Parts: sequence; C-alpha cells; structure tokens
Amino acid sequence: MTIAEWLARAAKALRPTSETPLLEAQALLAHFTGLTRVYILTHPEHRLDDATLQQLDGALERLCQGEPLPYVLGEQEFYGLPFKVTPAVLIPRPETELLVEQAIVWLNHHPERRLAADVGTGSGCIAISLAHHIPDLIVLAVDRSRPALEVARENLRRLRLSQRVHLLQADLLSPINASFDVICANLPYIPTARLAELKVAQHEPHTALDGGPAGLDLIQRLLEQAPYRLAPGGLLLAELDASQALTLPEIARRYFPQAQITLHSDPAGLPRLLAIQT
Repeated sequence: MTIAEWLARAAKALRPTSETPLLEAQALLAHFTGLTRVYILTHPEHRLDDATLQQLDGALERLCQGEPLPYVLGEQEFYGLPFKVTPAVLIPRPETELLVEQAIVWLNHHPERRLAADVGTGSGCIAISLAHHIPDLIVLAVDRSRPALEVARENLRRLRLSQRVHLLQADLLSPINASFDVICANLPYIPTARLAELKVAQHEPHTALDGGPAGLDLIQRLLEQAPYRLAPGGLLLAELDASQALTLPEIARRYFPQAQITLHSDPAGLPRLLAIQT
C-alpha cells in the first residue's frame, strides 16, 4: 500500500470523529515512519511495508475510538518543547502557555528571583519550560499523583533538566516550609457537574480536571497556603476557567488584601490566568 492509499483510507475512517482527519492521518504516518511531512506530501507513491502498516492501523483504530492524538503518539509539543504524555497526565494545551509567558516575563524583570514552585505539575510542562528558558532558575515541581510524577521524571531526563527541577509527591504545598519567588499552578478547575458533558473527561485523568462543585476546591486551598509560601514581592499565577473570572479574584483578595490582582486573557479573549503580585 502506498502513502497516498493509506492516507485516503485513514482520513475517511477518521472523518466521523475528527475535525482534521487528514492532518491527524499525516501525523500518524510521520510518527510511525519517521518521514517528514514534506516527504509524505511529495512522495505519495512511497510504499509502506507490512510491519509499518500494522503499527499504523493499530494507532488509527485507537484514534477512531476517540483516544486523543497525543496519547496515541505518546508526545505533545508545549512552548516549543516535546513532552512525553500518557493517560496519567493532562495533555498540555496552548492556552497554558500564557502562564509560562507571564512567568518568564516577570523572571526576566527580576533576575535576583530564581526560586519557583509548580503546583500540580502533571507532565512537568510548566516547570520544565520555565527552567529551559531561565537557565539559572530552580523549580520545585509538586504533584499528588505518583504516575504523573514518573512522566514528569522522564521528561526531565529527556530534556536534561533534572539538576534544576526537583520533583515532590505532595498535596499542594502543605508539607513545604519554604518561600518561593514565583508559584505557578494549573490545578483542576472544571466544576464536577460539567465533566460529564466534556469530551476531555472521557480519556484524560479526572483527578487533573475535577475542581469540585464550583471548580475552585484546589485553587482555594492553594490560596490559603500561599501567603506563607510566597516571598514578599513575589508572583502567583494560576490558570482558571472563564466562568470563575468574577469569583476567583474576590477569593484571592481575602488571602492577599494588599496585593495587585489581575486577570489575563488567552488568545481566544477568555479570562484564563489569575496573577497575584505581592
């Protein structure tokens, strides 16, 4: 079977479940053959061997069953870096890059501040991206899930940042007696009742999505702990759901009455990031 024949068959099979069936088929082909997308597009006559076809068809079946493409590929790009992902972790998303961007801007303006915490690290994408772009930054990456931390550990090994990003299994920052210049958090923030209607909840870990009745359980607990763990003049960044744009700043004000509290919007124009500058 040629590249063109397999792509046509795969795109047809994916059409009922995918908004971009041809692109996903091309991504599978590139991943399992090692061929570039340019080669795939310019050599439709290239014949695929039986072993490769077997791998491709198995991956295609997983996609047709609704499994997200990053889990099938075992990888997702985030902030220009490749991250291993498994069903033990949330798939990194472009909107979370806003948090990384804001943290990097702040750290570049405060070169004397070089200790950060990433709470709910999952795959480690936030902690690792920060350490990659700020060469003298030290990051403590915390998660309560051991399987998630194993994925983060593999990403640290791949990207050679194990010396500056340290992993800890813990419930938020409760066992930590230290103060941080920057605290970053992409904690579960989806209200429990909404999970049933969301496609993301069919495959990604509920513990990384379910934020309780209002979606604020873990974020509020972090805000309770943060005044004792955020250094004076420090910055806390927390991703949020757009529906929490009115209530979350009010909650934050209880714990940081003197701080500058702002909301940042994502590329879609939706409130996505809470920033607390003490």
